[in-house]
Amino acid sequence: MANIKDTALDINAAPPSAEKLRMALLEEQMAEADKQEKLRAKKNQELTKFTESFLKDQVNENEIAMVRRLVMNAVKNGKYEALVYSFPSALCTDSGRAINSADPQWPETLQGKAKQFYERYQKNAKPQGYKLKAMIINFPGGIPGDVGFFLNWEPETK
Repeated sequence: MANIKDTALDINAAPPSAEKLRMALLEEQMAEADKQEKLRAKKNQELTKFTESFLKDQVNENEIAMVRRLVMNAVKNGKYEALVYSFPSALCTDSGRAINSADPQWPETLQGKAKQFYERYQKNAKPQGYKLKAMIINFPGGIPGDVGFFLNWEPETK
């Protein structure tokens, strides 16, 4: 493509042939497709790594500290709620359907770290007056994407 761009700047040069333009365009499209494929492969690799960790590892101190920082930042900003954790809905046993339809049994669909976070909420945060809301936070292609856990400390209204 560099040769074609060079000839475009030189008004005395013969214009490139239509075949050369088509080939240059094809090469550029193939390079872009290759770049997109590498990006997709990298994202899939990251998702696989996240999924393995999500399902097999325990919630660690850094993740708990992150939740506390998110809550404290929300408080500093005058808010009563914070998105404290998110994960792909595909990691729920029902792909997020119970959460999306606000089924009261939605916690039963959790697994891995999401289940651990929910159990920690039940044991530590709920007795302290916090509320936990789970909801689908995006819908790529019209289907449930990610689940968000929102921790809330808003006062009770009567």
